[in-house]
Amino acid sequence: MANHKSSLKRIRQAEKRRLENRYWAKTARNAVRRVRKMTDKAEATEAYNKVSALLQRLGRKNIISKNKASNLCSGLALHINKLA
Repeated sequence: MANHKSSLKRIRQAEKRRLENRYWAKTARNAVRRVRKMTDKAEATEAYNKVSALLQRLGRKNIISKNKASNLCSGLALHINKLA
């Protein structure tokens, strides 16, 4: 077990961040799945704008990597463009 107050605090902070990062990463995955299931182009476009903003924000905060965020946005955009 840690002996210093600062290391105990670091452990608490790391656990809190880990849980928050897990929550946001899972939320993003579910949002991407939801957009991929959509068949209505107008509805999908509206949802894409929100999901894209979420992914880019998570990329900036290093919850997911910037490249992964960009790749997901790109894939979703391709999906939406294929919709009739």
